[in-house]
Amino acid sequence: MNGVSEPFRNCAGSQGGAGSQAGCSDSFAAAGLGQAAAGQGVAAPTRADRVILLVNPTAGSGKGRCLADRLAGALHRQGMRVEVVGELGEAAEAAKHLHAAGRLRALVGVGGDGTAAALANGTTPGVPLAFYPAGTSNLVARQLGYSAHVERFVRGLVAGRCVRLDAGCAGGRLFLAMLGCGFDAAVVHEVHARRVGSDCQNISYWSYVKPVLHSIRTYEYPEIHVELAGPAANGAEESGPAYAGRWVFVFNLPLYGWGLRFARGAIAWDGWLDLYSFYRGGFWAGMQYLMALELGWHHRSPECRWQRIRQVRLWSPGKVPYQLDGDPGGCLPVEVHLVPGRVTVVVPPR
Repeated sequence: MNGVSEPFRNCAGSQGGAGSQAGCSDSFAAAGLGQAAAGQGVAAPTRADRVILLVNPTAGSGKGRCLADRLAGALHRQGMRVEVVGELGEAAEAAKHLHAAGRLRALVGVGGDGTAAALANGTTPGVPLAFYPAGTSNLVARQLGYSAHVERFVRGLVAGRCVRLDAGCAGGRLFLAMLGCGFDAAVVHEVHARRVGSDCQNISYWSYVKPVLHSIRTYEYPEIHVELAGPAANGAEESGPAYAGRWVFVFNLPLYGWGLRFARGAIAWDGWLDLYSFYRGGFWAGMQYLMALELGWHHRSPECRWQRIRQVRLWSPGKVPYQLDGDPGGCLPVEVHLVPGRVTVVVPPR
């Protein structure tokens, strides 16, 4: 294993420099990532009594506007002044000015992981964000401890603390949770292609059934080449030897899909991204890997390679799509790197 990474077997107690986790994995599993983040945050300015709600009307089951109205009412009862906005540019501009004046409690995205990613990409660094889970998977919101109960979410927002999180960047776009290359990205691209061509813009888990079946029939599992680069744990510049897999993922947060604890050691403020690759392609290999993931055994498999990285180039001789936080990204090649402390979020208290 080269110098830009740390082996999985050491994740619970190794001395990894900037990436050291020293027992964090077990404590996060017990206490929750959001609670752990809240423990190291800073309080919002005392004058911060303004909240902007950005509504994605097509997220999840399409109930974003109704939820935003309920959130606005609950926030008013807590003494907050609320503005509901449906356009990202307008919300980002208003949030920038309120934050500069010390008045912004948070810019809240009412939607799913796509809404969270849009906010991360579309706002000025330092603007405090929060995510009300109104999408399909809501992986980012769930991992940061946000409740789908309106009153509980509002209490957490009012009493929450500001925490700076790392982000990944691929092809010039930020991602908060993860990047996936290969089969899962082919499914995501197919889901969104069907969504664009449909009168119904809402997505549920059922929206993935036909795209999964289509990808099982058509995806060919080309090799994905992994070229590591960037600073090593000792601070030296170092490039690692290239290798190849058929499934490749880069995580900033631990969960995947419907809540699989894939990257158990991933922490969004530790200065590292977690890269996983799996050697064999094909449907049956994928089913074996999925079973191992469900049981938490994947890190023991000789066909699973895990590394802690800050920079990587992914490429393939075939056509391989990639996805970012459940939205289509593009096709390989792509450069992926860490952006430390790029996103500020308000997380609920312990």
